[in-house]
Amino acid sequence: MIAVINYGAGNIRSVSKALEKVGAQVQVTDNPETIEKADKIVLPGVGAFGNAIEAIQSRNLVEPVIRAVERNKPFLGICLGMHMFFQSSEENPEIEGFSILKGKVVRFPAGGKVPHLGWNQVHQKSDSPLWKDIPDQSFFYFAHSYFIQPKDNGVTAGETEYDITFTSSIWHENLFGVQFHPEKSQKWGLKILKNFVQL
Repeated sequence: MIAVINYGAGNIRSVSKALEKVGAQVQVTDNPETIEKADKIVLPGVGAFGNAIEAIQSRNLVEPVIRAVERNKPFLGICLGMHMFFQSSEENPEIEGFSILKGKVVRFPAGGKVPHLGWNQVHQKSDSPLWKDIPDQSFFYFAHSYFIQPKDNGVTAGETEYDITFTSSIWHENLFGVQFHPEKSQKWGLKILKNFVQL
């Protein structure tokens, strides 16, 4: 069973439907016990960093999330969901992230078109299990103004060019993250989710 954490993010339904389409048994939940019992966990994300962290805190879900990672359950963060793995964000610098990984979330530099919206390529930087049978430089759908800067470049599983080169996917042991939206990325997005389901 895959627990999709429900903290009020707007894309919960589309993520859940996409997971079901590739064969997952999905439970959308904000119940700590359900998260504890799940085989795998997905943390979607749309919106502001601070609001998301506070919504998760208000549901007493921070500890279940961190315990799930510590117990080596496969865990996927999507867009803002991935941002929350890190220590802080320029969007709401007064709010601490989960600090599961060291690094911060920063805004695209001034002068470029923000948000980064639409289809773009991902250059695979590691042999992450999420890339199984997906060609390098495949296109995925992005919608964001902020991106992660991991302290350890070794966690970077994919990079994307948008005026600058930024980390668009991470992989560290059982922890996976993607900046793009696989649920909106058609064939290769569904393949990402299928690879996660089949871990």
